[in-house]
Amino acid sequence: MTKYSEEFRDESVRLVLESGKTVAEVARDLGMSVWTLRGWIQKRREVDRASLPRRPETLEEENRRLRRENAVLRQEREILKKAAAYFAKEQL
Repeated sequence: MTKYSEEFRDESVRLVLESGKTVAEVARDLGMSVWTLRGWIQKRREVDRASLPRRPETLEEENRRLRRENAVLRQEREILKKAAAYFAKEQL
């Protein structure tokens, strides 16, 4: 198994994305496996996608999210009340 430098990987991916050549052409030109190059391209796209700013949520989405969060917090509060009452009764 051949180890490639990070710079080589980046340059190989850049060639595919910017040159207009296919993955197979670039892989053949560089003397490497098509599957290796495709894997590097996939990783680059995942990193690029993760770094994109997220779309701000609409007021309706925020309202739904906050209502769900509020319901969970109410349930947790009720559980804590019952636990406090149980332990207080045990202390007597």
